[in-house]
Amino acid sequence: MAEVKYSKAIERLDEIIAKIESDEIDVDELALKVKEAVSLVKLCKGKINKAEMEVKQVVEDFVKEA
Repeated sequence: MAEVKYSKAIERLDEIIAKIESDEIDVDELALKVKEAVSLVKLCKGKINKAEMEVKQVVEDFVKEA
């Protein structure tokens, strides 16, 4: 399975939220969409944490070289 890009995950979250807010979703589908949304939030949080660690490392390396 291909890696999901952060921007695509956010876009999908927006779609899910819009569908839930507009009452276009039935109860049977709701649980599935909530599970998908939670999975996407975890994915995004992981990407943010990874990017933060990488930026910190780059800054630390830069400071050591300066």
